[in-house]
Amino acid sequence: MSPPHRSDPTTPARTGVTTRRPSIDDGIRLWEIARDTEVLDLNSAYAYTLWCRDFAASSIVAEHDGAIAGFVTGYRRPDRPDTLFVWQVAVDAAHRGHGIASRMLIDLLDHLAVQGVSRLETTITASNTASQELFGSVAKKRRSTLTVRDLFASHHISPIESDPHEPEQLYIIDPA
Repeated sequence: MSPPHRSDPTTPARTGVTTRRPSIDDGIRLWEIARDTEVLDLNSAYAYTLWCRDFAASSIVAEHDGAIAGFVTGYRRPDRPDTLFVWQVAVDAAHRGHGIASRMLIDLLDHLAVQGVSRLETTITASNTASQELFGSVAKKRRSTLTVRDLFASHHISPIESDPHEPEQLYIIDPA
């Protein structure tokens, strides 16, 4: 999810930001933004490019002055087509604190609503307060309910005992 960063709620939204579906030409830039957060689980550049091709309809990028400022990667759950699972949210360091992550999530949900998506899921670790605040804020802005429950214990997602991954909690945003 998003790198740890506390936005100042008094900071105005950045003007001139637009959102759109990603294209394969965006894959490398998404990889760079993810890498530069130094906190996201980094996938290969190939994986981001493939994501931009195969999951473009359920993902979004934000642009400012013609450059990608952030992205959300997600997919519709095959067993719950009304549910968008958000894989990663990242905003370039120069653009953090302007509400871009929240804007991308809301724009993506609004876009997918016409296709029957009404529910959002993501996983967040207990130490990632920035993402917890982001998804709490999105739920509040959408006047939705937010449910949090345990999903993955460390042994489910950490193949290396000497470097365990924090457990992941499932965050669910449902219409109220």
